[in-house]
Amino acid sequence: MSFLRSVTTVGSYTLLSRLTGFARDVLTATFLGAGATADAFFIAFQFPNLFRSLFAEGAFSAGFVPIFTQILAKDGKEKAKQFADDAFAVLAAALLVFSVVMIIAMPVVLYVMAPGFKDIPGQMERTTELARIAFPYLFFVSLTSLQSGVLNAFDRFAAASFAPVLLNLTLIAALLSGVGAKGDPAFFLAWGVFAAGVVQFVWLAQDCKRIGMRFKLTMPRLTPEVKTLLSRMAPVMFGAGIYQLNLVVNKIVATLVSAGAVSWLYYADRVNLLPVGVIGVAIGVALVPLLSRHIQNGDHAAAISDQNRAIELSLLLTVPAAVGIAMLAEPITSVLFERGQFDPTDRQAVAAALMAFSFGLPAYVLNKALTPNFFSRNDTKTPVQAASAAFIVGIALNVGLMNVLGHVGIALATSVSAWINIAILVVVLHRRTFLILDDRLKRGMPKIIFAAVIMGAALWLALAGASQVWGPLFGAPGAASGPFTLRTLVLVGLIVCGALAYGIAILATGAATPGDLKRLRRRA
Repeated sequence: MSFLRSVTTVGSYTLLSRLTGFARDVLTATFLGAGATADAFFIAFQFPNLFRSLFAEGAFSAGFVPIFTQILAKDGKEKAKQFADDAFAVLAAALLVFSVVMIIAMPVVLYVMAPGFKDIPGQMERTTELARIAFPYLFFVSLTSLQSGVLNAFDRFAAASFAPVLLNLTLIAALLSGVGAKGDPAFFLAWGVFAAGVVQFVWLAQDCKRIGMRFKLTMPRLTPEVKTLLSRMAPVMFGAGIYQLNLVVNKIVATLVSAGAVSWLYYADRVNLLPVGVIGVAIGVALVPLLSRHIQNGDHAAAISDQNRAIELSLLLTVPAAVGIAMLAEPITSVLFERGQFDPTDRQAVAAALMAFSFGLPAYVLNKALTPNFFSRNDTKTPVQAASAAFIVGIALNVGLMNVLGHVGIALATSVSAWINIAILVVVLHRRTFLILDDRLKRGMPKIIFAAVIMGAALWLALAGASQVWGPLFGAPGAASGPFTLRTLVLVGLIVCGALAYGIAILATGAATPGDLKRLRRRA
């Protein structure tokens, strides 16, 4: 399977995941709004998501896949299956102990993770109960990530990429059940999180069974291969999770800003995560096994070429996405969220945070494209060093900018931190000759930026024209937006306008050629 085919497969299902995720967020905004109740759920949901990103997704994609791929190639399927079973047993035991400890200690943990909640009557108690219900999700989703790693090593991406869709559908069903039963939507959502973990695990277990890789639960054994896996996972738990760690700091600081700040940042980040997930996750998932095979075969030229194409594809798609999101932040927020409990004040606050987040969007995706170059060489220390430097700068910026820009300063600090991380990774890879920019990438980068500027100008003119015709359709300070159907149609028109302007610009400048697009469609 080609790199582009793998990226397309993962990206397509991830897009479906993001779309169902948007449906979930729209319903959450409608029924929970952006106040104290929503803040409590988002903090509760943060815990299993954070540790999933650090322990499971980041650590296992970096540590497990290269080792499993190597054993599969050299020793065969039976030996690889034994390693997977041993890793499964150790991970399950560690997760069980960790989950029990966290559930018991949750009241203490919340005083660290959400210090501002203590000033809101009943908020700590409410959040503690929600977090205890949702936390077991970590156990199941982490084992699901191990299953995904096995499937990816066999170039089976579809089932694992569809698993997040099941999470969103389960949460939507739980939320609607709560509304229909006239219960507390936040508690129904928390139970939905728990149920979603079980559903995802069972779903992938069936696909693993089809390829003869169904896990057997045995006594945990620290075999040499498992010890190697754990040693490589340890630094990645921090390094590959820099974005998630920044979000945790964001939420801690946001609880000190004002009620609703946690929710404003959450909704803005969810919009920003659409291209990150569709493009970045797809590239990262497809690139790790591909680079691992090239490096193990000694084909360093092919590895460098694939790295260049991953960077080129990342920039080609994320630079215009960042410009478009920044230009259309308020229209997007208006159409997606402004209804029910979500009012004009919330719209303005989320849109401002979204603009700040969009600045870092290309960096978030480039991180997914660059770190596999280290992981495929079994180097997990260098990304951790880069992430550590960026993380420290991010904390300092968070505290400083919060006092000046409020919640917007928190979002901006996250973006700046992401770019610092990328700068360090690029310098290190270049010095080690693992990243050598080819002529195609050198010529293409300025053309991509220029095309994105053209697109931004086209969107500015289109927005001005829309305001002349329909007035403040997407709201004004303190005023609600216009009719939902009209603003939705206008937003779609603006997006189409921007996409056409960018498409024409990249073809005119040669950033991409019709031949490139034909090859992409053919390989996809």
